[in-house]
Amino acid sequence: MPKLLSGAEIVFKSLEDQKVEYIFGYPGGAVLPIYDELKNHKSIKHILARHEQGAGHAAEGYARSSGKPGVLLVTSGPGATNAVTALTDAYMDSVPLVCISGQVPTHLIGTDAFQECDTTGITRPCTKHNWLVKDVNDLADIMNQAFEIATTGRPGPVLVDIPKDIQFNKGIYKINKNKLAKKLNGALTNKINLKDVDTFIEMIKKSSKPIFYTGGGVINSGPKASELLRELVTLTGFPITSTLQGLGAYPGDDPQFLGMLGMHGTFEANNAMHDCDLMINIGARFDDRITGKIDEFSPKSKKIHVDIDPSSIGKNVKVDLAITSDVTELLQTLIKRFKEKNKNFISSNKQKTAKWWSQIDKWREKKSLNFVNSKETIKPQHAVQRLYELTKDQDTFITTEVGQHQMWAAQHYKFNKPNRWMTSGGLGTMGYGLPAAIGVQIAHPKKLVIDIAGEASILMNIQEMSTAIQYRLPVKIFILNNEYMGMVRQWQELLHDKNYSESYTEALPDFVKLAEAYGAVGMRAKTPDELDEKIKEMINIDKPVIFDCVVDKIENCYPMIPSGKPHNQMLLGAEDEKEEVSDEGKTLV
Repeated sequence: MPKLLSGAEIVFKSLEDQKVEYIFGYPGGAVLPIYDELKNHKSIKHILARHEQGAGHAAEGYARSSGKPGVLLVTSGPGATNAVTALTDAYMDSVPLVCISGQVPTHLIGTDAFQECDTTGITRPCTKHNWLVKDVNDLADIMNQAFEIATTGRPGPVLVDIPKDIQFNKGIYKINKNKLAKKLNGALTNKINLKDVDTFIEMIKKSSKPIFYTGGGVINSGPKASELLRELVTLTGFPITSTLQGLGAYPGDDPQFLGMLGMHGTFEANNAMHDCDLMINIGARFDDRITGKIDEFSPKSKKIHVDIDPSSIGKNVKVDLAITSDVTELLQTLIKRFKEKNKNFISSNKQKTAKWWSQIDKWREKKSLNFVNSKETIKPQHAVQRLYELTKDQDTFITTEVGQHQMWAAQHYKFNKPNRWMTSGGLGTMGYGLPAAIGVQIAHPKKLVIDIAGEASILMNIQEMSTAIQYRLPVKIFILNNEYMGMVRQWQELLHDKNYSESYTEALPDFVKLAEAYGAVGMRAKTPDELDEKIKEMINIDKPVIFDCVVDKIENCYPMIPSGKPHNQMLLGAEDEKEEVSDEGKTLV
């Protein structure tokens, strides 16, 4: 007869079978049996966050930088609801997370018991799948399914809700591998239609104004996908742009790369997207920050969309060729077939795309990321540029919070490798960067990890400094401090007649003293002259650091597509802020 194990033991055996090394969590009454079992499993290390949201973002940072699923352990009621923001963030950005939540004992479910909530009901819209475990004998099977669903198809979060009595009950560790549904939020196995591949190639050959539009799906597919993408772009000689989440899939310093596109994308990337005759979308989802005014989005182009999630294809933008596939598999097939018949494509196609590249070069002459520097005040763009120059040779991992600093980081920090850029895209979660940096540092203990932050965002999960100190994680927090909720202030300036309602932060802490209070190192720079030396000092400190970089208070983030406008109508600076934004446009921000 098989050995009977408690529910808590089954949880850990499942984690061990999945080769989990770290779990991020916070204990509470409904998960104490699981925490009690922790001591018997030395191969699994628990990272104690100071808030369940922080634990969730740390698990995200770990997952995004390592390619492994992040594991989150929270208690019932407020433990689970505190994790909802992180689960939603992971759902929007396709991050594989397995959240294990405690629940009140089975017989108390539905009685409004202490720290009870309908966790599966609350998390149903923000997870790929969730389970309320009702029988301990089902637990092993559910845990196995949870990891498979989280990591296959379009990755995302799942949740397993385990009542306290189930954690104590004894059961058999058994897995039914045939039970898993094969089509859940993205088919696990998609056979590539070779006719579609041949159509893809023909569309490439006919195009004179093409562009690759790439997203986070390339990175989610694994490092091989990024290698293949680089090969395909080289084979075709086409320009390429990227979404916020796709940065690093293609080298940021390559001449074929036009920079990021979208609301704060480069002039050349956005205009190329608008004017192209062929848009090749690989692993991006045509979201509103990219498309701008959707009925004027790239009006004359044929569109190809490759995505593992069939529900993302045709959802926002009608496409001419839809291919549901893992990016790696599609690119392997495409490149092989392309090489067979088009060995000298670049040289034969050079004349055809010469005018297109000439036009792109004219757009590049705008130098849309330029800014007016200062000798007295640190410009935030300059701060990011200096940070990049001083860290680019160290295989640095960057996380961000959300706001102006996030966009400046995306614009001015060049990413040449995948999985080096961790930011909250779809949900836009302030407070993401610090806990995410902790997760990244756990995954890469010897690497330089920097959270490019804003003074408003960093305060949302500042408590996670204690976690960084406890586990001796030398994360660096580089705050671009303008004393405003910067992006809110910018929108208020451009869209709300400069009514800066509640966007000024009047009672900021002294970040140097705050760092010291946590046991970290605090630093401050106020002038451009002292910036470089202090950045070097920050890099060399083997402890958590909070760097308070005091920047220009009223600098805006440009370029910017104004609300309600198409890609080819961009603001490049304050001098372009002439046209009034319509009421309809204001609603689109």
